[in-house]
Amino acid sequence: MHGNENNLLRALRRQDYDIVEPYLNAVQIEAGSTLYRPGDFVQTVYFPCGPAMAAYLVELPEGKGVETALIGREGAMGGIVSQGRLPSYSRCTVQTGGTFMTIRSEVLEELKGRSETVRHLFARYADCLMAQVFQSVACNAAHNIDQRAAKWIVATYERTGSRSLRITQDQLADMLGVGRSYITRVISRFKDDGMVQTGWRQLTVVDLEAMQGMACDCNESVKRHFNEVLAGVYPEP
Repeated sequence: MHGNENNLLRALRRQDYDIVEPYLNAVQIEAGSTLYRPGDFVQTVYFPCGPAMAAYLVELPEGKGVETALIGREGAMGGIVSQGRLPSYSRCTVQTGGTFMTIRSEVLEELKGRSETVRHLFARYADCLMAQVFQSVACNAAHNIDQRAAKWIVATYERTGSRSLRITQDQLADMLGVGRSYITRVISRFKDDGMVQTGWRQLTVVDLEAMQGMACDCNESVKRHFNEVLAGVYPEP
């Protein structure tokens, strides 16, 4: 049951999950796939399962994208609280491929009308997602690239449960909105300090405790808010 591998769906009461489950479909999506582009009408909601993960990125005029939110099994992408088909503001790209449960946006809206607890659950998740976006804005303004890169690595580990991350330095640079040369120097420092090893399209965390110490506290701030609003939904590795 793939729905049980998404913490947000798993947080539904049994009777509410029974309402939603008949409309869920499991799909396999590869890393690098784009779910939405700016201006696309959002017609499908995606729930990452297990280690699957996606990110919202705001596209800049020079072609780069800056991450605003990383979404794993704690959440969903799409029209969570909006009513009707609305255009996407940002790009949503799959970072770690795998299973995603999908449901049509208009169907989810109809189900929220049938169950107040379903509606409230997704409203609380929307609050958590907004907190994550707010924290991301503050992080990009206040913290250096080493801290932000470490934060992203730790956040990815928490969502995937794996210390081996399938990502290139180019992809990491795009996620953080910086040039490749900056990330190359950051990863070199991490390697010199014994925190990571690198391979072909892969980065492996060797010293997780040191990486957590290098990261800013933005992940922990988001996690605390999740635990206050949706206890048990934020993923534990």
